[in-house]
Amino acid sequence: MKTSSVETVLVTGGTGFIAGWCIVELLQRGYAVRTTVRSLSSEKRVREAIAKSNITGDRLSFFAADLTQDDGWAAAVEGCDYVLHVASPLGGGAPADRNALVVPARDGTLRVLRAAIAAGVKRVVMTSAAATARPPLSSGRMSDETVWSDPADPQFDEYRVSKILAERAAWEFMRHAARSTEPATATEPATATKPTTATELTTVLPGAVFGPILTPESLSSVRIIQGLLRGQPVAMPRLGFWVTDVRDLADLHIRAMVSPAAAGQRFIAAGEFMWMEDMANVLRSQLGNLASRVPRRRLPNFVVKLLLPFMADLRTLAPLIGRQFALTSEKARRVLGFSPRPATMTLVDCARSLGHPQP
Repeated sequence: MKTSSVETVLVTGGTGFIAGWCIVELLQRGYAVRTTVRSLSSEKRVREAIAKSNITGDRLSFFAADLTQDDGWAAAVEGCDYVLHVASPLGGGAPADRNALVVPARDGTLRVLRAAIAAGVKRVVMTSAAATARPPLSSGRMSDETVWSDPADPQFDEYRVSKILAERAAWEFMRHAARSTEPATATEPATATKPTTATELTTVLPGAVFGPILTPESLSSVRIIQGLLRGQPVAMPRLGFWVTDVRDLADLHIRAMVSPAAAGQRFIAAGEFMWMEDMANVLRSQLGNLASRVPRRRLPNFVVKLLLPFMADLRTLAPLIGRQFALTSEKARRVLGFSPRPATMTLVDCARSLGHPQP
């Protein structure tokens, strides 16, 4: 039985970029925080990263749990009020199997949800991706929370396919758990409506996440900024990103965790759209010598499509060359007060935290 008045939050995947900032924000706001890591040998590294924000780790504890295994999840969730399910496997290129990450992402999500329901957790906030609400690029439709992406759409790489199917599975599982009905079909995902079970689900769908890093591992989207600082690619493709600041994203997770209006809802979290060329211009104008190697040239689209197979960090984005797809985070702004900081600040703070990356 819970005796403390301090609420406890489990953050999955404590070594990750987003999870680290969620931990920092929760500790700053007085919560007791637990986090999962695949091996407890990572605890020292995570504590050192958290300490960079002048946060003491007295209310932070660690549990060993892996998305691919049942062991550890019940213990990690027991006694928690909330769960922020941030952990997800990351891609490492473009394998032939576009479903390579689906099983750990989907099954890991279901393990977390089962454990949360069994423990009587109030709400699970799951980190999804804005790509899970993106229509076909040729449709002309805007990305919003009513859209469910088609995992068979060739615009999506293995990472985004895993996010699409993991979020679908989460809503289907919660609908089944709440209403004891058969889950939706794979082509017609469950509508995100407020479940009636004691445990509620909310999903947050960020764009490309940048911002200051706490640790040089698990950089995810930040590798794009790191590459620009290293002068890579030598000439830039016409690629654009909806920028999400990791600090704003952590704040939105907590808002989604506690707001009564957030139960059973999806929220897209994105700030400004920026082309890679514009990002490079920001870095050069704001960072002086730190940005001395940032490229200045832009490659024609037809050349980019020929070269992308050899550009490891960007090749999975080939379908987005030259496209600025419409997206709105109006719902998150209206319901949760999401107010993203300027993208320029996000990029500059991100680059400064990286320091002088070596080639």
